[in-house]
Amino acid sequence: MAPRFRTAHRRASVLLAATLAAVPVVSAASASAQAPGTGGVVEWGFSNYIMGPPPEAAEGLSAVSMGGMDAMGLKGGQVLVWGDNNFGQTEVPEAAMSGVSAIAAGWGHELALKNGSVLAWGNDWYGQADVPADAKSGVTAISTSAMHNLALKGGRVLSWGLRSDVPAAATSGVTAVSAGGDHSLALKNGGVLAWGADDHGQTDVPADAKSGVTAISAGHQHSLALKDGRVIAWGRNDNHQVDVPEAAQSDVVAIEAGWTFNFALKSNGDYVAWGSNDVTEGDPVSWGLCGPFVSLSAGDRFTVAIKEDPSAPC
Repeated sequence: MAPRFRTAHRRASVLLAATLAAVPVVSAASASAQAPGTGGVVEWGFSNYIMGPPPEAAEGLSAVSMGGMDAMGLKGGQVLVWGDNNFGQTEVPEAAMSGVSAIAAGWGHELALKNGSVLAWGNDWYGQADVPADAKSGVTAISTSAMHNLALKGGRVLSWGLRSDVPAAATSGVTAVSAGGDHSLALKNGGVLAWGADDHGQTDVPADAKSGVTAISAGHQHSLALKDGRVIAWGRNDNHQVDVPEAAQSDVVAIEAGWTFNFALKSNGDYVAWGSNDVTEGDPVSWGLCGPFVSLSAGDRFTVAIKEDPSAPC
């Protein structure tokens, strides 16, 4: 079966922030860097839990984060959550109603960053909503996508929830973090560090990703890195998610790993999508949607994005 990928010409001009990794800050299902603009939410793919964004998400959002069961938006420092509420994850606490600078959605739980302190609520099966004392000050980046969380504090990685292990190499000098399904990525001196579950080789960092890398993004059981404008991928490949297409091997400026599919943004505004597309999770055009997008976040067969004017025709 041939690898599946789609290239959209000049569909996305920014696609930076939310979870799209372009510089060494944060990637995957996280958001430490804000987009340079705002807009309203557009969505595509399939989800049993999400039936459309709330009216207040129609404008003024600066970041989005797609989780396994719900989506988050950031609007003027206020967190919005929509989708499943089995764990109370759409019930945003008072502390997250203002002053928030970053968001990250997991599997039924949510993270927010406010004044260097991590806020968490929702699913707490593995203690992922119990913020450790060390993550209540000085944090500069957050990441989650399933049931464990990562935070970056003074170059040191903090981890809690399903996984709390952090290798010695990730306790200093780290500039970016990305949490996958049950594995973690960190960027240090241009080299990718990876730890956690390795059933599909998702933590077996290839030699090519041990230097010169500028961005990382962890999928559910696969990993991405950006180096010299090209995407490097490793790990699970049952949906061709690590078969990087030719179009994503040069001139790429940002990467985003969903659970089983990926996006890459090129400098000319084109984006490339590859991996699973059974419910058109990587194909907004089939839903009548197109960029330019302000930001984008891919989850499990579902994608949320911010478009400056969601009603603008393609």
